[in-house]
Amino acid sequence: MSDSIPAAPVVLDVWCELECPDCHQALTDVHALRARYGGRIDIRFRHFPLEKHKHAHAAAQASEEAAVQGKGWPYIEAVLARTADLSRTGEPLLVEVAGELGLDAEEFDTALIDGRHMLIVDADQAEGKAIGVTGTPTYVIGGERLDGGKSQEGLRERIEAIADRLLAEQG
Repeated sequence: MSDSIPAAPVVLDVWCELECPDCHQALTDVHALRARYGGRIDIRFRHFPLEKHKHAHAAAQASEEAAVQGKGWPYIEAVLARTADLSRTGEPLLVEVAGELGLDAEEFDTALIDGRHMLIVDADQAEGKAIGVTGTPTYVIGGERLDGGKSQEGLRERIEAIADRLLAEQG
């Protein structure tokens, strides 16, 4: 008698940053992919703060603190919904959003000061650069990089085609 081992989910890395309006628009695709595939696809947010957005690196660190406190994706989505506010107000908005989500806002403030999540953000950014990420959002699925930094048109369909192929290969 053999026990069947469930197939690992297909991994979709989404290289984004939280001050990017295009990444906010990409959430529509992320929600649609989650609805279609459920647990068969693992959507991972990867940090790629762009130099042109001066609060992106702090926002990435804050999202890591949100993950530690158990609300990574809700925090990411809440900050992306306010990209224009983040550009204007910076770190105070990051702490404010934490409080709105019931997270320990004081701990966010401390994490932004002590830089405890900086290495995670820097490692993601370095990995992104190593695989050719140049803008956000950029998707990587099944070893294929799809750049949404210039246009997101047709990207979800391309991601779905790759995901369907990978899932079919798993049997």
